[in-house]
Amino acid sequence: MWLPRVSNTAVTALLLAQTGLLVFLVSRPGWPGPPSPADGKERVHVLVLSSWRSGSSLVGQLFSQHPDVFYLMEPAWHVWTALSQGSASALHMAVRDLVRSVFLCDMAVFDAYLPWRRNLSDLFQWAVSRALCSPPACSAFPRGAISSEAVCKPLCARRPFAVAEEACRSYSHVVLKEVRFFNLQVLYPLLNDPALNLRIVHLVRDPRAVLRSREQTAKALARDNGIVLGTNGTWVEADPGLRVVREVCRSHVRIAEAAMHKPLPFLQGRYRLVRFEDLARAPLPEIRALYAFAGLRLTPPLEAWIHNVTHGAGPGVRREAFKTTSRDALNVSQAWRHALPFAKIRRVQELCAGALQLLGYRPLFSEEEQRDLSLDLVLPRGPSSFSWASSTAGHSGP
Repeated sequence: MWLPRVSNTAVTALLLAQTGLLVFLVSRPGWPGPPSPADGKERVHVLVLSSWRSGSSLVGQLFSQHPDVFYLMEPAWHVWTALSQGSASALHMAVRDLVRSVFLCDMAVFDAYLPWRRNLSDLFQWAVSRALCSPPACSAFPRGAISSEAVCKPLCARRPFAVAEEACRSYSHVVLKEVRFFNLQVLYPLLNDPALNLRIVHLVRDPRAVLRSREQTAKALARDNGIVLGTNGTWVEADPGLRVVREVCRSHVRIAEAAMHKPLPFLQGRYRLVRFEDLARAPLPEIRALYAFAGLRLTPPLEAWIHNVTHGAGPGVRREAFKTTSRDALNVSQAWRHALPFAKIRRVQELCAGALQLLGYRPLFSEEEQRDLSLDLVLPRGPSSFSWASSTAGHSGP
């Protein structure tokens, strides 16, 4: 679809006006609080904060398939698509305001980004949400069943968009997965918002594995790359200087340092750092801890599904790059060591040295080390590692 070019000045003015309106409305007496779920308990809001090609689709599905969760995958995709002339930092406010509205089940926020007459299928990656494939949104699956994107799409695509809000209001947990935040400070207003009960899951992955996965999906990431690099709407497919990977590494360092090094009091018990490699090695223990952080319990059907989706026959194929299919999660986490030339590994290690050190990944110093798969590159977590990562007593790691 053709979109008119919008200047950075116009984008900034639009964002300031939008944010000012939000602040004005929230400050008004009688501003309605969040709708309560059917059981009357306080709704829990979880933001899975990650970057592209970091295992976030899998973690999103770990939440989406839970019977108590309303889940959406990257709703801010619509912001970046509509305002692609802007930079990531300039769009932070618009992304944050959309995320807040969706957490409160106010789907009218999409009026600015979607057609006036719209169905569920107009929402980005809608069919990966179990909640949109089951009642009250649709009847493709019973509410507590594990859903399938392939089955849901033909049965639920033409359902009216309004059922998304109805469904959202019926769940105790609203979980959103986002890859379009590059610092933690932009989320402070949400963490301090009395209308939200927000918890942040910060998912990270070895930058060398991220690079290998990004190279397999370069064309699909071209528009997002341009926004990350602030190219004023120019898509960037080829990135030989690894500028995007460098920016992603810097963002993870900024977020983790803000949460773990002299964090502000309101972050206590509300931030959790998760390494994809830890999930790959011990899925069930890690997921139990992750659910406990979010106030959820692991059910037997979910446990069986998790075992199946993390113990497949191989690493998956390129056409499934953005899908959650049955794969060997440990194989996936190590695949980059077979695929990347050592010169490129060395360059990533130079650009992401701070991220490797902070997040606990051992650098490689030779091709021999690269090929030696008995050499563990995921460092163990010490007694003080990720000390702010869990709200549960006696569990200091993710």
